[in-house]
Amino acid sequence: MAYNIVFQLLNVTFTPGCEMADTFFLDSIYPALIPYIHSFIPMFVAIDAIGIIPLYSSYTVGLSDEVRRRVAMQAIVTAFLIALAFLFVGRTIFLLLGITVADFQIAGGILLFVLAVIDLVAREKPERMPAAEIGVVPIGTPLIVGPAVLTVLIITSDLYGIMPTMISILLNLAIVAAVILNANRILGFIGEGGARGVAKVVSLLLGAIGVMMVRRGILAVLGLD
Repeated sequence: MAYNIVFQLLNVTFTPGCEMADTFFLDSIYPALIPYIHSFIPMFVAIDAIGIIPLYSSYTVGLSDEVRRRVAMQAIVTAFLIALAFLFVGRTIFLLLGITVADFQIAGGILLFVLAVIDLVAREKPERMPAAEIGVVPIGTPLIVGPAVLTVLIITSDLYGIMPTMISILLNLAIVAAVILNANRILGFIGEGGARGVAKVVSLLLGAIGVMMVRRGILAVLGLD
């Protein structure tokens, strides 16, 4: 697994034969890192910072650098506030409405699949929206924090706790901020055609993730997971 690779990279820094250092790492540091690593990885995959670039650039094309930076910061703040609110009240909402995580996986998966199909067959560029709005919708949500991320929030907080999940979302949003603030430079390497290709591949992967979420949700409902 991914954390085994991290362990190997960290472990090689210890001097061979230094049993006290090895024991301290294995007994104290490494176990404490596991919840954070296990929370970070699925969050990183769900957010897909690189996959955000083409759509972010499409929505902000023609805007000045200053406005683009303002939109980016607005999107990050929106995404963080939504994630934070859902992290603390999501489970309560589920209980009040009688919704299970499996139900949310099925609904979120269907939504992801539909959005992916729309993106794959759409030939027109995204409709231009006011710069004051696009940082909130659609970039902040559902582009950065959407059903997949909200589902991961619920699951990881249940498995690993609130603090590892909060740290994971903060680190991932920092990565997203760095990526979208440098979106033009990144797209400069792949060009407009490459950006469209990336967008289609991302949409296909998004559809596959949606199908996976539906499948896992159904298996959970049937008690077969």
